[in-house]
Amino acid sequence: MAEKEVSSVVSDLINFLNASPTAFHAVDEAKKRLQKVGYVQLSEREDWALEAGKRYFFTRNHSTIVAFAIGKKGVNDGFTVNTQSHLLPVLATSIKAELEREVENGPAEMMTKNSSHHSLLLQMIANKLGCQPDQICDFELQVCDTQPSIVAGATKEFIFSGRLDNLCMSFCSLKALIDATSSVSDLENESGVRMVALFDHEEVGSKSAQGAGSPAMLDALSLITNSFTMDSKMLIKAIQRSFLVSADMAHALHPNYMDKHEENHQPKLHGGLVIKHNAKQRYATNAVTSFIFWEIARKHNLPCQDFVVRNDMPCGSTIGPILASGVGIRTVDVGAPQLSMHSIREMCAVDDVKHSYEHFKAFFQEFSDLDTRITVDM
Repeated sequence: MAEKEVSSVVSDLINFLNASPTAFHAVDEAKKRLQKVGYVQLSEREDWALEAGKRYFFTRNHSTIVAFAIGKKGVNDGFTVNTQSHLLPVLATSIKAELEREVENGPAEMMTKNSSHHSLLLQMIANKLGCQPDQICDFELQVCDTQPSIVAGATKEFIFSGRLDNLCMSFCSLKALIDATSSVSDLENESGVRMVALFDHEEVGSKSAQGAGSPAMLDALSLITNSFTMDSKMLIKAIQRSFLVSADMAHALHPNYMDKHEENHQPKLHGGLVIKHNAKQRYATNAVTSFIFWEIARKHNLPCQDFVVRNDMPCGSTIGPILASGVGIRTVDVGAPQLSMHSIREMCAVDDVKHSYEHFKAFFQEFSDLDTRITVDM
């Protein structure tokens, strides 16, 4: 990829990050990008009339989005923080008596008659929305860093931003899907369905109506297959022919804590996507799924890394095992390396954004053909 194109991908990521301070904003931004290139929005409350060669998406709670493109070939065949005492929001530093004084349009009580929320907070939100406080039924608020995401470093080699975990992988997969389905010819020889699912609540267990632990993925697969056949066996066959890339950022080797990684498993910035392995199934990767992802990297000369956590270190997890066990789909867990994960200012390498995007795009374009040449259960 030319240097100009690399800068374009990174610049696009920066715009995506700055437009997505919350899951709701991220879904809205993804929706705009999909609609701009012709993806059609569906509703889970209505019947779907899908067509081969067309592109669609739906949202759930407007904090989860699933987008997919249907191929034309053979479709009809088949520090330990105390979250209670350490994270209290500070609205203002005025004393209690000051907070209880009149708020612009009338007397302010600690709580309004019809709300459990402080009247000062309600007034602030109402002013922003241009409505009256009593017109607000309820809300979901998130505290966000107002400092924009940037490209920096001595040679502009790093990205500094909040929410890189996991908006970086969300962006790369979404852009890869859009660019791998941008023309009619992209789906002419595709026998499968190319899909991206961006789930809410991954960091808190995924157990919600719109999280990865919900039936959202299985519902989407069912609705798609049922649009082309009423054969109940087709869904089972489709799942067995499918492949999930669980993309969630990875911990890069920290120069001050190199002993926290195995000597031969040290994910490095600029080193490409990290394939994650864990014997206790904290990651869903196995030998076959790792091989498939590596094959695509080798064919396109893309850097790639393997990672196994030290036996004396705790291991995080992803939605990979949740979907692999809940749906029964082959899964590989991967992620771009980063530092300062979960901090307000995370850090990753510009190169790895390019590598991730190219790897995901190549996967969309070539998996169906590659899979026909792989036999496991004989």
